[in-house]
Amino acid sequence: MRERYGDDILNHPEFDPDLWMEVGLSGGPDKNWVYRLSNTMVDNLGSTRNVSTVGSSQSISSSQSKEFMALQQHMTQLIDKYDHLSAEYAQLKASHAQQRAESEQIKVSQAQQKAEYEQQKVAYEQQKAAYE
Repeated sequence: MRERYGDDILNHPEFDPDLWMEVGLSGGPDKNWVYRLSNTMVDNLGSTRNVSTVGSSQSISSSQSKEFMALQQHMTQLIDKYDHLSAEYAQLKASHAQQRAESEQIKVSQAQQKAEYEQQKVAYEQQKAAYE
């Protein structure tokens, strides 16, 4: 991205189909994982792609633009879903940790009550023996 659009990331597009295709062919990181696309989406984008690059601007056909926008919307929805599920998981994990801590407190309380009971039992047995 930096080689093509410069160091200022504000000038980088959200998605560069040419660069995306190059990543897959270069043996670099898995482009599907990077953009969270399914293999079907990849096949559709690869087979209908007709992008020409002039300088740093790109021209995309109308049907490809619609497909691209649909892919972008789908990707955004998936990312939002992932973020929501991640937040929910974090909440559940925190709740589980709190429940575990409460459970440990209950166990400690039960152990203390058992120890007090045993002390009272010993004291009772001593008093009983003293009266007999």
